[in-house]
Amino acid sequence: MVLKEHPNVEELTRFATDVIQKLGTEALSFYGQGKPGVKFDEELVTSAELHLNQEFIKALKSNYPTHQLYSNNQEDKDYTHEDKRYLWIHDAIDGVDNFQTGIPIWGMSLALLENFWPIFGVFYMPATGDLFHAQAEQAAYRGKREIHISAQPDVDDESLLLTYSRFHQHYVSKFPGKIRDLGCTTAHICYVAMGRADAAIIANESYQGLAAARVIIEAAGGKMFKMDGNGFFLNDYLDGQKIEDQLLVVSPGNFSSVTTSLKKTS
Repeated sequence: MVLKEHPNVEELTRFATDVIQKLGTEALSFYGQGKPGVKFDEELVTSAELHLNQEFIKALKSNYPTHQLYSNNQEDKDYTHEDKRYLWIHDAIDGVDNFQTGIPIWGMSLALLENFWPIFGVFYMPATGDLFHAQAEQAAYRGKREIHISAQPDVDDESLLLTYSRFHQHYVSKFPGKIRDLGCTTAHICYVAMGRADAAIIANESYQGLAAARVIIEAAGGKMFKMDGNGFFLNDYLDGQKIEDQLLVVSPGNFSSVTTSLKKTS
């Protein structure tokens, strides 16, 4: 059924949460089906991503045929009052290694921009049923429960830092707590958003991969920083260029307590 010609944010959010959960059901038919003995089953992952992208495009065209879909060489950046002001960013699978081997920490995300300003972000983990979502400058939620970053003012031996796979090749750490890599960047960011982890260091990311997570972490009270403390502005990467900087996702008040425990090796 086609929604209203000029939908409000609530209608758009309902569409996003409905469609991403339907896509999650589709994704579960591929989940854990990687070839035994193959470290990375590219054929499975490619088939799954193509199928999920096609299903999203079909749903978007059926409901909002004039809305735009993000591409890595996004060219149309003009302000408009027409429906083309809406730009959807769909990331079919984050955590592909976990997805193809049957580890449940993976998911899919949707974000919506209006004239290139974020409206909301949604991240769904089909194998666990976790749905993280937020409207820009509003509260962040896991399901129906409001979430916030940790209120702890400093890191200690009970703190948790989530990292990427080659973190120990790039940093010497004196972080006092636990350091883990769970294999899914957006899940890491959402775990910081809900206060289960104190910070996350992320690397080798893209605009598409961070668009929804950016909205969720900021709504929960957190922020993405460059490791040197300079501001990070995701829209600088709207054209699809790779984000070369490693980023720290953390409460603004805890930035120094995390970075002073880390020393870059190169």
